[in-house]
Amino acid sequence: MRKLGILILCMVFVLGTTSVFAEIKNPDTLIKATYGTVRTLDPAVAYDTESGQRLNNIYETLVRFEGSSTDAYAPLLAVEVPTLENGGISEDGKTYTFTIREGVKFHGGESLTPEDVEYSFERNMICDPDGGPMWMMLEALTGHDSTRDQDGKIIDGIFEKIVNSVEVDGNKVILHLPMPYPPLMQILTQRWAAVFPKSWAIAQGCWDGILENAANFNNPEPGHEPLIEKTNGSGPYFMKSWEKSKEFVFERFEEYWGEKPALKYGIVKYVPEWSTRKLMLQNGDADTVSVDNTYVPEMLEVEGLKHYEVPQLSVTAAMFCQKVNPDQNTSIGSGQLDGEGIPPDFFSDINVRKAFLHAFDRDLYKEDVLQNLSDIPTNPNVPGLPYALEVPVYEFDLEKAAEYMKKAWDGQVWEKGFKMTITHNTGNDMREGAAVMLAENINSLNPKFKVEVANVEWKDYLVKYRNFQYPVFIIGWSADYPDPHNFLFTFMKSTGVYGRYMAYANPEVDQLCDEGIATTMPEERAKIYERLQNLWYEDAIGLCIYQQKLYRFYRDWVQGFVPHPMDADAAEWLMRLSKQEQ
Repeated sequence: MRKLGILILCMVFVLGTTSVFAEIKNPDTLIKATYGTVRTLDPAVAYDTESGQRLNNIYETLVRFEGSSTDAYAPLLAVEVPTLENGGISEDGKTYTFTIREGVKFHGGESLTPEDVEYSFERNMICDPDGGPMWMMLEALTGHDSTRDQDGKIIDGIFEKIVNSVEVDGNKVILHLPMPYPPLMQILTQRWAAVFPKSWAIAQGCWDGILENAANFNNPEPGHEPLIEKTNGSGPYFMKSWEKSKEFVFERFEEYWGEKPALKYGIVKYVPEWSTRKLMLQNGDADTVSVDNTYVPEMLEVEGLKHYEVPQLSVTAAMFCQKVNPDQNTSIGSGQLDGEGIPPDFFSDINVRKAFLHAFDRDLYKEDVLQNLSDIPTNPNVPGLPYALEVPVYEFDLEKAAEYMKKAWDGQVWEKGFKMTITHNTGNDMREGAAVMLAENINSLNPKFKVEVANVEWKDYLVKYRNFQYPVFIIGWSADYPDPHNFLFTFMKSTGVYGRYMAYANPEVDQLCDEGIATTMPEERAKIYERLQNLWYEDAIGLCIYQQKLYRFYRDWVQGFVPHPMDADAAEWLMRLSKQEQ
């Protein structure tokens, strides 16, 4: 079942266009225009696709995915991919051995050593920021999905477990797992497993390598992580410059150990206005731009372009935060149920959540906003993943929405009214469309209801939702690895990447998430994930709004793009690309 889903998702179409003969602008530079901004360049902290794009071109991992595959690998900083057959993976699945490549230089001039790999893994797990990506490495290598308990206290002995999980033996790095963890290789292909020089990282203020001091480097304040603006990888490109909310410039690393990339520069420009992005692509001032589904039909008529349809292992959802932080919060008005605001726990009443769910017109949204190009899944375990099901949904019905609002907060919501804001990230028109639909439909129920819509720049949006500032936040998730645990843990577990910021907690959900990743028996996993998907509906946790079929448009002189179902729009592997006439 798993392989079938992956094969379907990997069916990517390169669709023909009419080429026009034009001079290639900036032949040694790839220019991309998008509406995303970078939050951080620290591999232990970055957990969004825009920041990830920068890191993926600067840093390297031990292994990478092979082409468009999601379960075949090629060596990178490791000499070979460990397998059972070559002895790299032990018979019990609890030991992985990697032989480290020689002759690799970092951008700062340092030579790669096995100790750098060991330190990078340990430092990132010790750092483990709230809402960051390190839960996967921790879960695989220590059996815990965090270094802290639910009260935020450091778990006894966790740093010892981290240090003991990674060992250097000569030119080899050995990973010790407490139990078999099938997604490990997929996790190791991603940027949170990036390798950097130990001496350089310590000099920048990262963990000093002393076990007893580890707690001092755990969970840094957002915006104060030591590598937020600094990089030193071994990848084919280094950071030449970064003007926040304007542009990011890559330059080719001439001492790169591998095949020399064709392009000397890569530039990512921040252009939130669609009309400007479109004009840049038409004129050849950009080689590729972000195109939301809303604008795909008009772009299909533009000459001089080629495009790819890439079904995504991803989902975007509107999440209801059940315990908003009221401190200096402009999204909840007065902070009380007095007609001029909402209380911080407004969405803890399931009647409010069900009312919002009944106020979303799936059919109209799919037609008008998604242009019938993408689908609306019923829960976060989207089609293409193992054990995916269609569970019930709260159909569009404003009468039912009104009924639930009349029940909410013992009738006070209907009697007093409320005021709040739904926030989305600037430039994302598909998310804006969902926010506006919810606001307009909820407001139509009662003249005392005042739901407004606001947009916030992406790098700031990431910080604010993690500070519990938004009663409703709209955000997407692309697969870290193609398994239901990666999605249902994220959206539903109380310690999950999004679950925690919804302040959602259900002991049954937490137990099922733990059991799902701990068993390898398909029959048992199927039962667990069926229950979890139905709990998404029963608890009215959030609203899935789209599983995108990504349309990527390039000038027809851009060659070498390799589609991948786990690469979102932000992903751009510069070393694969070149610019030349067809």
